[in-house]
Amino acid sequence: MADPTNPDSKTASRDGLVVAALAGLVAATVLIGALVPGRTVHGPAPGTEPAGDMACLEWSDGCRVCQRLPEGPACSLPGIACTPEAPRCLRRAGG
Repeated sequence: MADPTNPDSKTASRDGLVVAALAGLVAATVLIGALVPGRTVHGPAPGTEPAGDMACLEWSDGCRVCQRLPEGPACSLPGIACTPEAPRCLRRAGG
C-alpha cells in the first residue's frame, strides 16, 4: 500500500496507474481491430463508370481507379484535393 507521507510512494502509485491505463488502451485497440469487419470494397461514384462499356475492366476519372471484379466494381479512394474528369478506360477485356 502507498505511504501517504512518502513522495516516492505517490509517484510509484501514479506510474502504476499510467501503465495500467496504457495497457487497457492497447488491449481495447487490439480488440476493436479484431472485431471490425474485414476489407471494405469501395464502389464507383455515380457517373464514374463508363456507361454500358462492359468490355472496360479498369477505368479512372483522374481521382479514383476502378476495376470490374466478379463481386462487382471496386474503386480506390479519391485524393484529398482531386477534381474528377470524364471517366476513361484504362484496360479492356482481351488486351
